[in-house]
Amino acid sequence: ENREDMLSSKSNRLTEALEEANKLFSGVSCAREAALDAQFLVLASNLGKEKANELHSEMTAFDSLMFAEDLLTFMGINRIQVEENDSDSESTSGGYLPSNAWHKLGEETEKYFRRAPSFHYMLGSFKSDPPVPRQRIERQKKARGGEEKRAMPAQLKKMEESHQEATEKEVERILGLLQTHFKNDPDTPISFFDLVIDPNSFARTVENIFHVSFIIRDGFAKLKLDDDKLPIIEPSKENEGKEDHHSAGARNQVVISLSHQEWK
Repeated sequence: ENREDMLSSKSNRLTEALEEANKLFSGVSCAREAALDAQFLVLASNLGKEKANELHSEMTAFDSLMFAEDLLTFMGINRIQVEENDSDSESTSGGYLPSNAWHKLGEETEKYFRRAPSFHYMLGSFKSDPPVPRQRIERQKKARGGEEKRAMPAQLKKMEESHQEATEKEVERILGLLQTHFKNDPDTPISFFDLVIDPNSFARTVENIFHVSFIIRDGFAKLKLDDDKLPIIEPSKENEGKEDHHSAGARNQVVISLSHQEWK
């Protein structure tokens, strides 16, 4: 009801209403009274915002001459009166700055500019030339002949099949050696490194580890540690291999680091 009176810059009605609300809030005991207090705070904040928007702060304009005078006084200038010149009718005032004037100013302003110095080039600014546009190379159009299209995929597929067949044969050969050795002497554990390391070829050793990894992945063999914490390998039984092949949590894959010096 007293909106215009409260928005007046010369009125303190809004402050008085807030003080009265603080006194009344101490006696609040019901939810309805608390809701009314909250509703009053919303109205008071809206009025305060409108009152603040209507304020016009007349700040003093920056006077460069006055700032220069204050700056010279801070630096400790010694004023002297200069006599009038014959050619000029106006009197000018000058002075002498002490030897440490700029050092004193630098120490004072240093507190307000605590930041890293900007990067600059010792030989001036670096002028970069615009990038040279690259010439667009047109791709050769593919031949329309159907024979050439069929020849390359067929040849590539044949290479992939031969490589895959060689890997599968090598894996089967190593698995056969492992099963034969374990069948002849089932009580003696087979050392993993004795199985895969080729004393005469480091590359062959890496290939053996690669091929044995397929046997472990497919569940045909399993690795475990002996009493000396060294890995030993043994072929899985038929039932164990089938169960491990279907259970994803029964197998773990690891990475083996083997340098040339360690192989030696």
